[in-house]
Amino acid sequence: MDFALSEEQRMLQDSISGYLESGCPLTRVREVAEARDDRADDVWEELTNLGVHGVLIDEDYGGVGLGCLEAALIAEALGHAVAPVPYAASSIMAPTALAMAGSDEQKEAWLPRIAGGEAVVGVGVTEQIGRRETEGVTSADGKLNGKAMFVLDGASADVLMIASDDGALHLVDPNGPGVTRNKLKTIDRTRTVAEIGLDGASSDVLPGSDANREPLLTTIDVGRMILAADTLGAAQSMLDKSVDYAKERRQFNRVIGSFQAVKHMCAEMAAELEPCRSLVWYTAHAYAAIPEEGRLMACHAKAHLAEVGKFVARKSTEVHGGMGITDLLGLHYWFKRIGFNRQLLGAPELVREEAAQVQEWV
Repeated sequence: MDFALSEEQRMLQDSISGYLESGCPLTRVREVAEARDDRADDVWEELTNLGVHGVLIDEDYGGVGLGCLEAALIAEALGHAVAPVPYAASSIMAPTALAMAGSDEQKEAWLPRIAGGEAVVGVGVTEQIGRRETEGVTSADGKLNGKAMFVLDGASADVLMIASDDGALHLVDPNGPGVTRNKLKTIDRTRTVAEIGLDGASSDVLPGSDANREPLLTTIDVGRMILAADTLGAAQSMLDKSVDYAKERRQFNRVIGSFQAVKHMCAEMAAELEPCRSLVWYTAHAYAAIPEEGRLMACHAKAHLAEVGKFVARKSTEVHGGMGITDLLGLHYWFKRIGFNRQLLGAPELVREEAAQVQEWV
């Protein structure tokens, strides 16, 4: 079987990458990061026009009705440009949960707004992956109590989707009574996470998740897949920058790319990274064609890309030498994005343990 992208999929990724190259250069990323803004509004609006936020949303709700592979290709392009806009949680995880477990009224209320770029959804599922014993979110009589940490895209979200300890997913008004929201400082200034405090906060549970953990688990799976694709794009960008720099930087009247040690570092990065692309593609493909493999492949992709991304980020910085740790080249934006992706929705060790559980090895 010839497993490759279709012409339409290549055109989709090329169109997103082409816009980001001109509309979201490093200077724009730096402006957003230094201003501590939650997103680049101009980039957000143009991505809305390109249909990015509705990639997984059915046409009946104003989306474009594509699949996980297309969503992963977009994530790869966004990671390549370190685009400072919400995507993984608001545009992918939230629509997945709503499609699987939301009522007709919830879908009609939120899916068109998400697809049209009118609403950002913050997703808090970290407590379902790994948390301290004293933390968590409890649900009783339609009220939520507790604390949700690292709510993705949650700093300025219009609505929050919070998972309670029983696995149910709840829609919460971030400005409602009993809700406090604090933007957390992280190494990655291109995306936001928030700490959400809940003290008798009213919620609207997604009925399909009330007695079924599958919507929650699938939401986490697609989130991990998207983070893996984002890391792939960011690591590819760091590799490309290393090769370009090695062709220009001169020492001892020679470009450093002619030195065997530098050649080996670039070759090692390429050899480690290239197989990851097919891994991410297969993971996204599995959700549509081989759903029984989806969860396992999401764990593999998330854990493996976390390790390879870390390797590429370190080697790329070494190729750049002293320039690699300055703000002039901005390499640190990709470096920190890869590092943050590594921890979001489970570090590699935790995700590998989940993969073992899926295969009934533990």
